[in-house]
Amino acid sequence: MKTSPWPNFGLAELRCKCGRCGSDGTEMDPAFMAELQKLRTLYGKPMTLSSAYRCPRHPVEAKKGEPGEHTTGQAVDVACRGAEALQILRLALSLKFTRVGISQKGAARFIHLGMAPAGGRFPSPAIWSY
Repeated sequence: MKTSPWPNFGLAELRCKCGRCGSDGTEMDPAFMAELQKLRTLYGKPMTLSSAYRCPRHPVEAKKGEPGEHTTGQAVDVACRGAEALQILRLALSLKFTRVGISQKGAARFIHLGMAPAGGRFPSPAIWSY
């Protein structure tokens, strides 16, 4: 069994949750994960990831015309709300995250963090709300 190189994130929480692929969490981009680990260290508290790597067959990705950045291992959704969300957002914007999506309504609140290269398939830098 592989162990995670990131002290605050286990491979099980990083893997695709579709149940149809052989994802093991190692699909995450190392540079992205280094930045996520920096964020977690600065935040100083546990962070719950509601989504990390997704294979192209994951139900959320399968609905899209083209798979999103979760399929590149360069994005996560951090479950958070209220003051916690604001603190994570402030810290994330001080780091190398180039794509930030904010969902702060309803029950499943989160902040999407991504790192896509400028000029690539995903507009970057970008910030949006769901």
